[in-house]
Amino acid sequence: MDSRATRRAVRSALLLVAGIALGAVAHAWLRGPSAPTVPPRAGGQPVGPLEPAPDRASEPDESRGGPRAAARAPGVSTPLDELARLDEDLPHAGPIKWPPIPFPMRERARSAFPSRQVPAGGNEPGGAASQQAVEHALSWLAAHQAGGGGWDAATFHEWCDLERAASESPADGAGKRMYDVGVSGLALCAFLGAGYTNRGDHEFARTVSRGLKYLKDVQDPEGCFGPRLTQQYIYNHAVSALAMVEAYGMTGSPIFKGSAQRALDFAALARNPDLAWRYGIQPGDNDTSVTGSMMLTFGSARLVNAHARAQGSPEPLAVDGSAIAGIRSWVESVTDPATGRVGYLMRGKGPARPHDQLDRFPAEKSESMTSVAMLARIFGGEDVRGSDAIQQGAALCASRLPTWNESDGSIDMYYWYYATLAMFQVGGEHWDKWKVAMDKAIVDSQRRDTEYCQLKGSWDPVGPWGPDGGRVYSTALMAMCLEAHYRYDRARGTR
Repeated sequence: MDSRATRRAVRSALLLVAGIALGAVAHAWLRGPSAPTVPPRAGGQPVGPLEPAPDRASEPDESRGGPRAAARAPGVSTPLDELARLDEDLPHAGPIKWPPIPFPMRERARSAFPSRQVPAGGNEPGGAASQQAVEHALSWLAAHQAGGGGWDAATFHEWCDLERAASESPADGAGKRMYDVGVSGLALCAFLGAGYTNRGDHEFARTVSRGLKYLKDVQDPEGCFGPRLTQQYIYNHAVSALAMVEAYGMTGSPIFKGSAQRALDFAALARNPDLAWRYGIQPGDNDTSVTGSMMLTFGSARLVNAHARAQGSPEPLAVDGSAIAGIRSWVESVTDPATGRVGYLMRGKGPARPHDQLDRFPAEKSESMTSVAMLARIFGGEDVRGSDAIQQGAALCASRLPTWNESDGSIDMYYWYYATLAMFQVGGEHWDKWKVAMDKAIVDSQRRDTEYCQLKGSWDPVGPWGPDGGRVYSTALMAMCLEAHYRYDRARGTR
């Protein structure tokens, strides 16, 4: 067992002991001399130890009486209040001097993404090797979180378990500093996609908490995440907005709701009227790549609202109702009806490439824009089986399966991520074929040498966008590929 694993084991033991002790104190207070059980909800369900008590104004007087009510003077905090407050305020809290209480995991029904859950007891979606690779990746990401809560694309190697690492050599797999906010959003999406939030007794709770606080700290008054120093800032915003919307959808915490709403508002502001997105605010032109990033954010926000409606609650997020129609219009305009292939800026053109990567990673070896468009159609409600464009796209992706070959220019992690999400939705033979190839390409190429504070658990940033996002980008994206089986539920009508 390496030193980091030992520290994690000791920390987990301390968390458990502290949680049991503090939980016993809270339980003893709640029980009181004449209250032998946890107070029931109006519907008969017990109130969880960290849930705020329901409004009892309409209940009989005796439900509000007893020594517990008498002891609760106005403005006086109780152990129950403190537990609930810490649970909700964790993303804003500074360093906690004592181990936090290991909160019980929320019921899946409380999350807008119920297919995501922390694996336990042999429940390993996608297979044991795939899930183990995800856990290794998250351990690497946690080890390289910067002290401010985000992730540094260029200097991730200078951090080890929130402490400055002694290193005078450049990072192996450095990205560009301008994408720090974006790769931080991606890293958080990797944790959230595996079911890990800022809540729970798992080892990544504090990592996610710090990361979400970082995003809130870099959000400007207009709702944009990160500085607007280059035109690519819109990517940083889109990915970070996805993380914040999903954090809110998975926890229902009001701390994330305002930030998620402002992020959606800025995204709506940036969209070209009646169409889609490119760089900046309403620039007049559109592209499929930025539009795809925004599509995921708006798609997740719609899932959050749909979950609330299913629970009989009002929709919590205001979502630009015309955005999905605009996305669909753009996708239609760049789809070749004869082949199903989708362009980046126009019909008939392939995906974009950095100028210095054009020869090494030819655009014709990737169907990244096709997979983005497939997913946009599915999220927009298009029937998977009845759509010629989706079926054509699935056939194209099935003809360009993932393979880790660093010499033939076919590695494109961006493509693999969107295609994995889309092919999972398509299901059937196309998905089965894709998954086999994906697992081999991704799981087998994960770094297992050294330690988490070095390279173990990461992926080398090979591909056209590796030099931009670096090792943090590649590791988060590959983990998210392996999470596709449970990131989103399948649309109706697929298998």
